Amino acid sequence: MDASTVFGAGQQGLMMLLMVSAPVLIVILVVGLVVSVFQAATQINEATLSFVPKIVAAVAVLAVAGPWMMTTLVEYLQRVLQSIPQAVG
Repeated sequence: MDASTVFGAGQQGLMMLLMVSAPVLIVILVVGLVVSVFQAATQINEATLSFVPKIVAAVAVLAVAGPWMMTTLVEYLQRVLQSIPQAVG
């Protein structure tokens, strides 16, 4: 196992992390931006007004994209575990 194999595996892991977490992070970012604009326009400074919509949006995204995320992660883990014998031997 040489350095390029290790770096390749690390790069694949980071790309998988970004791909799986992107839907939740993007939706929370958009919801936070909309709520911030609303708070700035109405001058309402309520802490729960920024927190609750983000939680609701995150739960909704996980309900919709959760099966895809789980399938993607399970397939990646299977590929990694099946490649261990070739990496060691």
